Parts: sequence; structure tokens; C-alpha cells
Amino acid sequence: MPRSAIPHCSFCGKSNRQVNRLIQGNDGAYICDECTQICADIIARELHTEAANTAAALPKPKKIFATLDQFVVGQDDAKKTLAVAVYNHYKRISLPPSNDGVDLQKSNILMIGPTGSGKTLLVHTLANILNVPVYIADANSLTEAGYVGQDVQDILTALLANANGDLPSAQRGIIYIDEIDKIARKPTSISRDISGEGVQQALLKILEGSTVQLPAANSNAVGNFNANPPTAPFNTNHVLFICGGAFIGLDGIIEQRVKGNALGFGAHIHSKDDTADILKEVMPDDLLKYGLIPEFVGRLPIIVTLDALDENALIQILTQPKNALIKQYQKLMAMDGAKLVFEDDALRLIAQEAIQRGTGARGLRSILERIMRNVMFEVPSVGEETVCTITREDVLFNQEPTLTGEDGVPKIAERI
Repeated sequence: MPRSAIPHCSFCGKSNRQVNRLIQGNDGAYICDECTQICADIIARELHTEAANTAAALPKPKKIFATLDQFVVGQDDAKKTLAVAVYNHYKRISLPPSNDGVDLQKSNILMIGPTGSGKTLLVHTLANILNVPVYIADANSLTEAGYVGQDVQDILTALLANANGDLPSAQRGIIYIDEIDKIARKPTSISRDISGEGVQQALLKILEGSTVQLPAANSNAVGNFNANPPTAPFNTNHVLFICGGAFIGLDGIIEQRVKGNALGFGAHIHSKDDTADILKEVMPDDLLKYGLIPEFVGRLPIIVTLDALDENALIQILTQPKNALIKQYQKLMAMDGAKLVFEDDALRLIAQEAIQRGTGARGLRSILERIMRNVMFEVPSVGEETVCTITREDVLFNQEPTLTGEDGVPKIAERI
């Protein structure tokens, strides 16, 4: 029988008599079991090398903490917990598959802290440090599938869009669901709770890690209700979910538990001013009493608590971080050749106003926009080498600031 008539491996040339198995492909091509094993070994080595490179490039917790420190004022405990959590998460997904029986489970994160304490800023900064796509969702807009509102799987579609359609990148991204306390179970609701417990149930699957079929980006069936548009599988096993909320009233639940368990001499009784310290003692049972279902709490094993920002912290936020608001306005003014100066009393009054509003750091920009409106209106018409000093009176009475030259002589803007 001529050699050409005997099936042989297209890679090593061995015949079916020299190997255990010969697999036939298209156009009469073959590959033997020995070459298949060699290919598998090559792929495994490349995956291991890629994983090792990824793990080596992953910043260590101290580096993550130091970078967060450049953008987020205070919250040291929260930053340390988040640094360790995200490091372990991305180290976990960089490891190649193993047969040692040890399966590293995903640990999603729950952040508890008052409005304006820096929850969203922490998430954005983490995403920038790790160079992964991020999507910020609002739990208030989520509903169960089939109801008017945003389906749970829509947040995966949005994450994919933020990754510019790069599926592998999106599957390693971060999803932050804000106002998660707003979907607590409402036992007094007469109608079906489609925005509370129902949403918690709908989130369970993607939080744990599953494959969800999303509409393909190149689908042409949009608007055709009779068509079956193509779908793309999205695996959430490597997506880091961070949920955050103010959880107003949770401190009362915790305090009641602590007081009930600590009776007699030596019992530590909390005062109403210890809200931040009380929240640090949160336990899963407290979250269950608040209205979260057990399965949902179980998928958020890492709990991070943030402190309310006091006056000094807000002043630091205004001036110290790399992207501080005052620095942003000073840069805008410098583009017109002007110098912007805030007196200490003015900064303190801005911080006090944010505290009175109950908005924390989130309200600082709106306060500054009001103050800076007159400044940004006048300065472009005054000319270069202008100094604008914001005083306490400017903030208190919303008056036009004084514009001077470098020599201190007042300058008057051109009237057009």
C-alpha cells in the first residue's frame, strides 16, 4: 500500500500505526494524539506565562492604598480594605486553572457610608488604577425583568459598552451599584415589590458568577419583535461587583443589638454621635433586619464602612487631592492668565455649608459653581496678571470678588 494512501499526521508525519489516535480534520488533514498533547502543553505554558505577567503587573495593596490616598481624603480603613479586596480579586482571576481542588471564590464588596463620603470616587479611582472598565448603576432604576425600568442584565450591556465592545476586558471590569439600600425588602408593601426584594433576587445570579446572553453588538434585529436577535455570552465570574448605600437607620439596628448583648457592669453604651463607630460593628444579621435577603448578603462578604466627613476633611478635599476642586478652578483661571486664591475662612465656610446641606463632598462642586460664577464671568475681560481673592464675605453674601493686579491695585473688567 503506497505511503500516500496511509493516513498520517500532518504535523509529525507519523502514520496511524505509529500513534494511539489519529484525528481527521478538513481537507484530509490529520493530527495525532502526541501532537495534540504537545499543542496543549504549549497553550498551557503560554497561559501560565500570561497569567504570571498579569499578576506581576497587578499593583500590590500598599501601592493601591498609596494611589487612593492621592485622590481620596481620609477613609483609611476603607481604603485598606478595598486595596486588599481588589488585589485578591484580580490575583484570583489571573491564576491558571489547577487540579489541586482549591477553588478561590469571588468576594464582592458592600460599602456603607453617608452621602458624599467618597464611595463613588473610590470606585472610579480603583478602576483607573487597575485600568479596567467600570459602570456605575443606580439601584433605584433597576426592576425585575418584564417590568418598566432597567433590567439587571442591562448593567452588563452598559459595562460592555464602556469597554468599547471588548468582551474579555468587560468580563474583568467593575460594576458599582449605588443606592443599594433602596432595594431593601418592604414588608409593608401591598403590591408586588418589583423594585425591592425582586431586584435582589434578580441580582443574585450575576453577583455569584454566571453566563448571561446579551444582545450582540452587531444585531440588525432591533425593533423587529418577531426576530430572534443574535446573542453573545457574558460571563460574570470575573466581574467585581461593589454595592454601596447610606443605609439610613442601620446604626439604630446595630445599636439595639449591641445594647441587648452587653448588659451589666462594663457594658459599652453608644451615644448618638458615634454613628461611624457603630456602623463598623455591622453584622450580616443587621443587614437582614434592614431588609436585605440572606442570599444577597451572602454574595457580598466584604463589608466596608466609611466615615462621615467633618469640616477639616472637607477642606482637605477642596485643596489637597491631585484633582481637588480648587486646583481645577485655579487651572481654569490660569488659562486666562489669572491667579485664584481662597482665604482660609472662605474654605471653612464652604465646608460648613456642605455639612448643613447634608451632601458631604458631593455638594462642594455646586457650592463652588455658585461662588465662581461671577469670577469666571469677569476674569476673561480683565486681562492677564490678575489676582482674584475669594473672601469669607464673598461666600457668605454671594458678592462679586475683588480683582486686583499683582501690585494689589484693583482692576475693573471691560463692560461689553
